[in-house]
Amino acid sequence: MSMDAIVNDLKGRVESSDFDSSLKFDCGDDGILVIDGNSISTDNQDVDCTIGVSFEDLQSLIAGDLDPTAAFMQGKFTIDGDMSIAMKLSQLI
Repeated sequence: MSMDAIVNDLKGRVESSDFDSSLKFDCGDDGILVIDGNSISTDNQDVDCTIGVSFEDLQSLIAGDLDPTAAFMQGKFTIDGDMSIAMKLSQLI
């Protein structure tokens, strides 16, 4: 699955959500995914919260195979910025 495929998979959920913050998944050289309110893109921009995660773990997260809380507790995510926004992630996945 590519980053564009993840964007397409999440697009409907993001557009129909009441998510009102900005969040970035930073997968390093594998790309960036930004959710800003009801829009989603792969364009890098300033956000309220950045989650550092491997591309493989992001794929597992989107597929529902990886619990966000468990992943954070296992050190698979790093969070920079407003952690309460990361907690809202369950609205989208």
